[in-house]
Amino acid sequence: MNAVDLARWQFAITTVYHFLFVPVTIGLSAVVAWYHGRWVRHHRQADLRLAKFLGKLLTINFALGLVTGIVQEFQFGMNWSDYSRFVGDVFGAPLAIEALLAFFLESTFLGLWIFGWGKLPERLHAATMWVVHVGTLLSAYFILAANSFMQHPVGYRFNPVTGRAEMTDFLAVLTNKVQLVTFPHTVLAAYMVGGAVVMGVSVWAMMHRETPAFPVADRTMYRQAARVGAVLTLVAGLGVAVSGDFQGKIMTEVQPMKMASAEGLYTSAASNAPFSLLTIGSLDGQSERMSVTVPGLLSFLATGNVNGAVKGIDELKTAYVQQYAASGNPLVFDASYTPTIPLTYWAFRLMIGVGLLAAAAAALLLVTTRRGRMLFPRSSRSRRGWTAVAIAVPLLPILGNSFGWIFTEAGRQPWLVFGLMTTATGVSPGVSAGEVLTSMIVFTALYGVLAVVEIRLFLHYVRLGAPVFEEPAAMPADDSKPLVFAY
Repeated sequence: MNAVDLARWQFAITTVYHFLFVPVTIGLSAVVAWYHGRWVRHHRQADLRLAKFLGKLLTINFALGLVTGIVQEFQFGMNWSDYSRFVGDVFGAPLAIEALLAFFLESTFLGLWIFGWGKLPERLHAATMWVVHVGTLLSAYFILAANSFMQHPVGYRFNPVTGRAEMTDFLAVLTNKVQLVTFPHTVLAAYMVGGAVVMGVSVWAMMHRETPAFPVADRTMYRQAARVGAVLTLVAGLGVAVSGDFQGKIMTEVQPMKMASAEGLYTSAASNAPFSLLTIGSLDGQSERMSVTVPGLLSFLATGNVNGAVKGIDELKTAYVQQYAASGNPLVFDASYTPTIPLTYWAFRLMIGVGLLAAAAAALLLVTTRRGRMLFPRSSRSRRGWTAVAIAVPLLPILGNSFGWIFTEAGRQPWLVFGLMTTATGVSPGVSAGEVLTSMIVFTALYGVLAVVEIRLFLHYVRLGAPVFEEPAAMPADDSKPLVFAY
């Protein structure tokens, strides 16, 4: 492989790995803030215990997400310097605001939440976690605004003298039509992850044999938490479906090739385009051995009308060649103008499939635990089944988020910035394939070690269970005494 292929692989590995932590942070911060707020309002012991318990898991995830996120910034300069030079004037503003405002808001107020017990007024302390959650939302918004420019560039002009895209309207970048549908879809997917994590951990704790860390009396608390997680998973999952429908229509408008590649639709359909649940055939779409389809569904997803027309890959490829290749601009030249169809086809279906499985598991839990019922598996087979649910439920929406981003970014190919710059022209000219390969191996090995650390820490605190209730320490009478932290 050449430097371009290796640079793409490296960015894909580090980005997908980093994004495993992002939705957990967004979703869990909302749940922790909600439980802490309930404690302030009602002073129920279970709420405080769950806030502290889930807060530890959030802190672990936030720390690992922070470490892995830093690597993204380095790659823009190391492997993608031509891209950074071309788009830096546009990218710089939202990414700078994300770092200086959103990230510091998250990290500062998370520190206040961790070390503020007994040192901050009760309501103010609970509010710090809400600020953390707002920080995660702002961070997501500004990063998605930058990414949405890559999908649908707006608010810029091309300077032929410098060969750069220069921002002319920051508000247009922030209110990009792609951004306005991508942000709610991404945040709702993160809430689905947060609910699934709470549900999975609580189901496992509810079924745990009686020990000092998991007394029988705590099962009611874990049942309530599992149901809260299940409700959040279901409601957020419904929101993901609705927002995804809007996103699909905007995607068809600005990137019709991406929608065609999601279905592997090579020949344009004038109306009633089907959506295939499974297709077996040649990779070039010339022959089809077997296909299970839903008539009209692709037309509805793309246009909102089962009789809507959907352009196929072959027609779009011809149009792109005439529009871009014939222009003579080396920044927009590509041999195919077509993404990797099997990757987009299956990433799209896996994204939907694992999300539906998570929602189904949440519905099953709500039905099983209705009217005060507990999970008391009567057989080893039933116990193994619910244990599998507890393990799988958090992973399913996390994988769904990852498949969604793989589809979003792979479906945009061969463009770095749609219509302005192809991927092959954005790589750093002075970086060799060997150098990229070396850094990719180092990063991948480091991420493997971090994965072990994350999993071990996460499982360690899950096995400890919710901490025993202790009345929060009162604020010191002498409020002039300086705060001290020692370890």
